[in-house]
Amino acid sequence: MKGVKISILIMCALLVSALCLAGCSKTDNGTKLPKVGIVQLVEHVALDDAYKGFVDGLAEAGYVDGETVKIDYQNAQGEQANCVTIAQKLVNDQSDLILAIATPAAQAVAALTKDIPILITAVTDPASADLVKSNEMPGTNVSGTSDLTPVEQQIKLAKQIIPDLKTIGFLYCSSEQNSKFQIDIAKGVCDSLGIKYIDATVSNSNEIQQVTQSLVGKVDAIYSPTDNMIAAGIATVALVAEPAKIPVFCGETGMASNGGLATYGINYYELGKQTAKQAVSILKDGKNPAEMPIEYLENADLYINKKTVDALGITIPTELQYGIK
Repeated sequence: MKGVKISILIMCALLVSALCLAGCSKTDNGTKLPKVGIVQLVEHVALDDAYKGFVDGLAEAGYVDGETVKIDYQNAQGEQANCVTIAQKLVNDQSDLILAIATPAAQAVAALTKDIPILITAVTDPASADLVKSNEMPGTNVSGTSDLTPVEQQIKLAKQIIPDLKTIGFLYCSSEQNSKFQIDIAKGVCDSLGIKYIDATVSNSNEIQQVTQSLVGKVDAIYSPTDNMIAAGIATVALVAEPAKIPVFCGETGMASNGGLATYGINYYELGKQTAKQAVSILKDGKNPAEMPIEYLENADLYINKKTVDALGITIPTELQYGIK
């Protein structure tokens, strides 16, 4: 009898747990909460801000996590294999919408479902990443926001701060499509300005220090686009570049504030909030991602790292000093 009682107690406990779990996805009146899955490639300032902006933007529109929406946030910690595993989970969970933060995360999700609406953010060029048929008219279950930064403005900023700039090193991950896209733009700008350039690519984070070291004595400056691997390892880049007195110009503000010198960068928090507005139009108004153009932020802010300026011992032109922080 004792064993039977224990079995009954266990069964009751399991039943209560199941009911509790089922209730987690419903409101007090029994209405089913919409489920939003989020997969983020890696932790670094820009992507973290995009995620925060998205969640805050949803909340401002009345979609509060745990109250009026159920958000399942997963971080792949920089591993492509993890992106695929997480994407599969979010698809199997029958999410009503999935947000993918960064290109590899977006590609993982898009490869697994053609039915669930997918929004992307922090993806530079969705079309070249084969996520949409065109950025103007996606034609797939994917839409979202691009983090395309003013690359031309950033290269010209490097020339403005370093007037004698003759050779620049392009530091980026060879497997990131968004980085290649930006570097191609940067090369075109350098060609027009008469600046020579050297490609310095990494395939994993362990190579960052060595590859950065290989540029010492060969370049007058380093440029890294909005590359997720370099962004996560920008402190390592600074450990090599700063003692060598090589200024590092970056694709986004988070990189510049964590060891780089300067950038014209977009606000990733605002980018996330802009993506949230698209999510609301899908969840509330039933809009079709196939007919929602990829959106962009219009404004970029000048950011110059005062600590790096002092460490390098360089003089910032008067007209740019308002950007020193």
